[in-house]
Amino acid sequence: MSPDSALSPSIVRAAQIIRGFDKDDQPRIEADAAVVVQGGMIQAIGPAAEMAARYPGAAMHGGDGFVITPGFVNAHHHVGLTPLQLGSADHPLELWFASRLALRDVDLTLDTLYSAFEMIASGVTTVQHLHSRAPGTPRDIVAAAEKVISAYRAIGMRATYSMALRDQNRLVYEDDADFVARLPDDLKPAMRDYFTRFTVPLADQIAVSEELLRRYADDPLIRVQVAPSNLHWLSENALEAAGDLARRHGVPLHMHLLETPYQKAYARRRTGGSAVRHLERLGLLGPQMTLGHGVWMTEDDIALCAQSGTRICHNCSSNFRLKSGVAPVNRFLAEGVPVAIGIDEAGVNDDRDMLQEMRMVLRTHREPGIDAPHPSPATVMRMATEHGAGTTPFAGSIGRLEPGMAADLVLFDWKAVTYPYQSADLGLVETLVQRAKSGAVHSVIIGGDFVYQDRRFTRVNRDAALAEIAARLAAPLTPAEEARRVLAREAMPHVRRFYDGYLDGLGDEPHYRTSGRF
Repeated sequence: MSPDSALSPSIVRAAQIIRGFDKDDQPRIEADAAVVVQGGMIQAIGPAAEMAARYPGAAMHGGDGFVITPGFVNAHHHVGLTPLQLGSADHPLELWFASRLALRDVDLTLDTLYSAFEMIASGVTTVQHLHSRAPGTPRDIVAAAEKVISAYRAIGMRATYSMALRDQNRLVYEDDADFVARLPDDLKPAMRDYFTRFTVPLADQIAVSEELLRRYADDPLIRVQVAPSNLHWLSENALEAAGDLARRHGVPLHMHLLETPYQKAYARRRTGGSAVRHLERLGLLGPQMTLGHGVWMTEDDIALCAQSGTRICHNCSSNFRLKSGVAPVNRFLAEGVPVAIGIDEAGVNDDRDMLQEMRMVLRTHREPGIDAPHPSPATVMRMATEHGAGTTPFAGSIGRLEPGMAADLVLFDWKAVTYPYQSADLGLVETLVQRAKSGAVHSVIIGGDFVYQDRRFTRVNRDAALAEIAARLAAPLTPAEEARRVLAREAMPHVRRFYDGYLDGLGDEPHYRTSGRF
């Protein structure tokens, strides 16, 4: 399928098609079936023979050796080359911010393509790209956004983009000027200059979002939403402005929250209580809001999310890598909170493999005990499809396979999943979630077009793009990169010192029972 054939129907056959899940996470599966695609949309789904008879002359794809699933949604993503690749080891999140000052500069188009290759090859058809920051003027920031978006358009990926709103506390959880004031005199100018590069008036940040919302209002594969970055990064004015912006444009919000115990302690110091309760008072909770991480929520916080319909994006690998903790996903699910899956900066293997991330989620939340709660493979797959879709402006048109929805499909080579043997006693979804590797992803269709076919990208030359990245990064560090390496190294002990005693006795009984102490 190609743009030239957009008006002609095509048929994609499979031995089994997973259309989606019912409200109890039971899969809806059709055997020996086909999906009819036309104009980027699903026209019909049904028995293969019936579809062939109904649409004579339609181009045929797939076959008996395939299983078709809805496209996966990476509901929380930031960058291409990983921080580890660019020079920052994994640290606890609060120290990681300082370590990341030393990251090398990478062209944003190439950077975005790098992770898009990995995502698509593991079945991701939609990504929620949360652009954390870009230096310079509003014009510079819009240009940076355009480079990211142009990469997704070039490769044919569906993407929802946001430039994070942030107007305070850019390195530690206090005012930038107060942090700089305590630094040694010889370090102050470099730290102050760094903050200045990323300081943009709130009104200009809103204007950037308004401009991007205008530019991509009618793009079939690109949408823009609002991303208030996190409680500690936002003043009360910024929080209220984010909510107003989202309401005026009818777009969802995605906000990091309670990722670490330090963020929970910050919320108590600032609001006198819960970060989630504070968002409720500001009218920011609801189905339009997705909270990224939510690791340190209380039972009352979870109940507030359930009552308001607020969504959670679970970033399992990131939570492990940055020592953030284990999000209480079983409690979210028990209370009926919709949970999506995000790979964040990178998965546990320093890549963006959604199939691997699904298994991480499946295994992490198996509490000890015969009858202890745990998510099923079907629940996890629904997180990666329908619930991921629900966090984006594309909600209702992706995440399931139904007539009238976007034709975003993944074709799995079933022999590659099961060879040399797989008992048929296990169900299709159980087998796929627990055994499928990215090498089994044969083809990926987004908006009715093959962007990945027979394990090859159809629009962008991956080898050439990776070779260009390698060539550019083989060059010596620039003076600016060298200066940031020095700044990161010299700032780190001062960042660490800021958090000494910050938790002030904060302790919580874990949501999960893990192992015995005595």
